[in-house]
Amino acid sequence: MPAPRSIRAASLLLATLALCLVTGCAAPLLTPEEPRSQYDRNDMIRGRRAPSFVYDRYGDRKPNIRGRLLNTE
Repeated sequence: MPAPRSIRAASLLLATLALCLVTGCAAPLLTPEEPRSQYDRNDMIRGRRAPSFVYDRYGDRKPNIRGRLLNTE
């Protein structure tokens, strides 16, 4: 006799959750040493490279998205 539909759905959900938990421990795709753009090496040599993280007024570390995307020229 085949398993009821609710048992199959629950086991599929459990398997998906387990897969998500296992893959959550993987290494990050982009490392801080990896070049950000084709101009990153040039900016780094000239000392104009924006930091990866900044600290807000409360001392919390935040990604420096705005600083990395702004045009430096």
